[in-house]
Formats: sequence, C-alpha cells, structure tokens
Amino acid sequence: MSNIRRYNQIGLTYFATNVTRGRMPILVENVDLFHKAMSRATDLFGFEVSAWVVLSDHFHILLHPRSTDLSRILRGFKQGFGLLYRQRMQVRSGRVWQLRFWDHIIRDQEDFNRHIDYIHYNPVKHGYVQRAVDYPHSSFPDFVKHGLYSADWGTKDKSCFEGDFGE
Repeated sequence: MSNIRRYNQIGLTYFATNVTRGRMPILVENVDLFHKAMSRATDLFGFEVSAWVVLSDHFHILLHPRSTDLSRILRGFKQGFGLLYRQRMQVRSGRVWQLRFWDHIIRDQEDFNRHIDYIHYNPVKHGYVQRAVDYPHSSFPDFVKHGLYSADWGTKDKSCFEGDFGE
C-alpha cells in the first residue's frame, strides 16, 4: 500500500469525504452515533465544522482544524464511531471505514461556497430527497434558519457541480 503524503497546516479549511468499508449503508440508521463520535472528536481535537452531510455510506464535511491535523481528526472520529457502532452491533472487531479519506484544501471564498453548495445538494444528487430542505442529516436547515439559503434552494435549477468531491 502506498504512503499518501498530505499537506497539513493548522489554520486552513478542509473539505473531506469518507466512505464506509464496502459502502455498507449504515450511517443514516446510526446517525446518532455519528454525531456522538463527531462531538467527541471536536472536543478532543479542537476544530470547527462549517458544513456537513451524512448519507447512508459516506459523509462530507467542511472543517477548520485549530490545533491538530486533518488526518488525526478523521482517524479519531472514525475510531470513535467504529467503537460505538461495534458496541451497538455487539461485535468485538471489524473495520467500519475505508482506510483512506479524500480531502481538498479550500483555496478562497468561491471554493468555500462551492463546497458548501455541494455538501447541501448531495442528498438531492443521490436521490434521497427532491429538495435539500427535506433531508434531515445535514447542516442545510441551519443555513436556511440563518438566512444563508432559501428553503427552495437547489430545486428550481438543478445544480451542476464541476470538480472532484471524493465520492
């Protein structure tokens, strides 16, 4: 297996995607564990989450590490979720996540906005819902509540996102 070298610098904002092992569709039905593990990781590693979405077999997150690197944050989150999930399933071992993750350093405000749009449109893209506002497992409702999106965003003009987002 090759050794991926990542550019890590505290203070940057990252978009990250991670997929469950074998694309097991376990995340939505265990979204409470996802949030618990993410909360623990946030407390332990000190980072801010700007936007997120959880789908059945993968998640996307836009985060800003304050004191540690992205690899350590995601490793800690994945270990925490895996432990909680295995406890729930009453199994002692077994991988839950693919070994690696996909990441992208946010370059500017336009890039930041494009990745937030991608995160929030993802449930529509994958056919979970017709409107982003109807999907409960994302930060989209908070963005609507704060006036950053209208509730019908992404429904009139089907958004098209160019680029690689790690799916």
